[in-house]
Amino acid sequence: MKKIGLAFLVIICFLVTGCGKNSESDVLTDLDKKVNDSKGYVMTGSLEVLNNDDIYNYEVETAYKKDNYYKITLTNTSNNHEQIILKNDDGVYVLTPSLNKSFKFQSDWPYNNSQIYLLQSIISDLENDDKRTFKKDDKNYVFTSNVNYPNNRSLTSQKVTFDEKLNLTEAIVFDSDDVPNMTLKVKDIDFSPSFKNSYFDLEEIMSTVSLEEETMETSAIDDVIYPLVLPEGTKLTNEEKVSMTDGERVILTFSGDKPFLLIEETVSAMDEFTVIPTMGEPAMFMDSLGVLSDNSINFTSGGISYYLVSDVMNQDELIEIANSINVLPTMK
Repeated sequence: MKKIGLAFLVIICFLVTGCGKNSESDVLTDLDKKVNDSKGYVMTGSLEVLNNDDIYNYEVETAYKKDNYYKITLTNTSNNHEQIILKNDDGVYVLTPSLNKSFKFQSDWPYNNSQIYLLQSIISDLENDDKRTFKKDDKNYVFTSNVNYPNNRSLTSQKVTFDEKLNLTEAIVFDSDDVPNMTLKVKDIDFSPSFKNSYFDLEEIMSTVSLEEETMETSAIDDVIYPLVLPEGTKLTNEEKVSMTDGERVILTFSGDKPFLLIEETVSAMDEFTVIPTMGEPAMFMDSLGVLSDNSINFTSGGISYYLVSDVMNQDELIEIANSINVLPTMK
């Protein structure tokens, strides 16, 4: 009789509590196994990015194929501007279909820093933080952990939520003041996708994407755009506008303790698809993906290309200036 009673209690234990099956370590192990044992996945959702006081919203689609193929499509919901981060056997690319061009990187992306739209990156951050927190909330599993954004050191932590089937539902990245800077809301995840052989091929992607109907092109710079943040002891000392064959270029020279150049140039779509080899890493500035190197930043927004370069400033200082670029000419 005692044996029957004991067996009954054991059964109840498994049915009601799972006897620890939902513990932090078990959930994390199952998450790792689910993602890393899969042959691939496609995840769709919405991404909100806070830059100073501006909020940018994107539709995001992440496609992953084992072992090393990634395609991240970001579409700005306000202007339908689409950019793609692609990783295949040939390298890492940032594609801008509206301009018919792509930057090519020799980079460790996406393994060199956190990526809010990649499941592997989110889980890796959880596993690498011994001080992470965990709780079961209703039918969800909620983790918090540190993150690794060397290109934006103000981003320090994340809160990620998985449903009871261990599917990601939400990821939020916070700055050091606990202000949400990026919020990903997942709509759907498919762990059994079927990819064509050419799905991650650069030329195939560019031949099939449709150019935006409202491509932002301009041949003149009517209002020079200035950074709102300058290093102490540095000021605008020269402004030069140069006419080009198909547009204009403005060269802003800032002199002082931390001198730098800011070059603004009108852009238009290339006649033929062009791949531009570059040094650096993909990074987001204002409302678009660009290039971050040791001493420069290059990105395009609103039909204007911005190139920021300095021999004396570090990446953090360059990023702060780039993120402060504003249409208000407050430097004059």
